[in-house]
Amino acid sequence: MADNNKEKIWIELADTSTPIALSINPGEEENYRKAEELVNTLWSKWMNRFNGTSRDVLARVAFQFARLYLEAYGENRQVNEFLTDLDNQLDTLLGEEA
Repeated sequence: MADNNKEKIWIELADTSTPIALSINPGEEENYRKAEELVNTLWSKWMNRFNGTSRDVLARVAFQFARLYLEAYGENRQVNEFLTDLDNQLDTLLGEEA
């Protein structure tokens, strides 16, 4: 089933031979373009730094972003747990005073 609300964009990553077509929700293009820029910037920097093939460097870039994602995910989980505990404590305090 086609989603008529989607927009189609093309991104170019590293030295891939063809652009990648994506269907995205309206208003999300800026984030996709920023992600494209971040990947290409890191890839270009590391191509100059490391001796290896484009594929090797792109694998390093993918690993770096996956690692950063997992770190952010863990930090967000800790914040959510803290906020849940705080909410429960506030409910308890308000329930005792009522």
